[in-house]
Amino acid sequence: MRKLSFFDKIFFFLNILAALVLAISLLIPYVPTKLLSSLSIVSLVVPFTVIVNLIFVFYWLLKRKRNFLLSGFLLLLWYIMLGPFYQFSSNENRMDVDSDKSLSLMTFNARGFNELKQLNSNNIENQIYDFVTKKNPDIVCFQETYYAMKRNNALNQYDYKFVDFIYGKYHGKVIQSVYSKFPILKIDSIPFPNSSNNAIYVDVLYQKDTIRIYNLHLQSFRIVPGLRTVQNQESAKLLKKSQSVMLKQYEQASLIREDMNSVNYNKIVVGDFNNTQYSNVYQVIKGEMKDSYLEKGKGFGRTYDLLKFPLRIDYILVDPEFEVLSHQNFDVRLSDHYPIMATLRLKSHQ
Repeated sequence: MRKLSFFDKIFFFLNILAALVLAISLLIPYVPTKLLSSLSIVSLVVPFTVIVNLIFVFYWLLKRKRNFLLSGFLLLLWYIMLGPFYQFSSNENRMDVDSDKSLSLMTFNARGFNELKQLNSNNIENQIYDFVTKKNPDIVCFQETYYAMKRNNALNQYDYKFVDFIYGKYHGKVIQSVYSKFPILKIDSIPFPNSSNNAIYVDVLYQKDTIRIYNLHLQSFRIVPGLRTVQNQESAKLLKKSQSVMLKQYEQASLIREDMNSVNYNKIVVGDFNNTQYSNVYQVIKGEMKDSYLEKGKGFGRTYDLLKFPLRIDYILVDPEFEVLSHQNFDVRLSDHYPIMATLRLKSHQ
């Protein structure tokens, strides 16, 4: 075998660095964030790291060098252990489903229904109402709900709702809400210490079964997704801030998991995690639950754009007793997030 040229040696050194980052990313989801908080930020850049390692694999294959094995082996482990961030339409959505036996659920971070005019439009609120009415899910969960929704008659096709503003506008807290066609038996919040974010849950009576639905909005990094923002911040400060947010998210995820472990009936978790599926935060909440995108999604599953790259940070997770019949991502520009919807069925209702 021919020796590597000087350029190839430099390229292989860069390959080793990229492979090291990917190897670290394989550990991050399974090690508590509090133990590796300084490295947890790696979970946000896993898609970029995977793409870089793929480039190295193709390069070495074209050069007919065995060096491709380094990144190739790690990419195989990544796919098996953590799952893809892009899915081909191999898992067909079930369309032949009796609607009386299925449950459709949508989640959407609506960014206050454009209350602060982040989008240059005067009727975002009505556009959101029209969109939800058209898709007509059985249950819709909003993060960053518009304050007035506590008293207005919007979405009147839903007989039951919980708009939590106990921690609302005047206390600087983000408001969550749940709208349901099925009776809501219990409502409550899971307040997050020293944070403007929080979680709520509702117990819903669905065909004689009680289901607990958690609506989450975890700690935000509050970094406007633009290159200028990253360039203008000192890297040390940016890293320290990100580390602090990761620890907050871990604390919040642990509170949610603690509550989930105390519930005996079936659970659904939805919302804005402000983190990727490659984080320990996601793993703490998910546990043995199914991810509707990994079950029936396709494409990138984008719910947010970071530096124009599609990321998935909003989720629908369900207990194993649910069958995921379909998953949809919607390309509608009504917020900085994009809504998703899944159709489910309890296996006992088949």
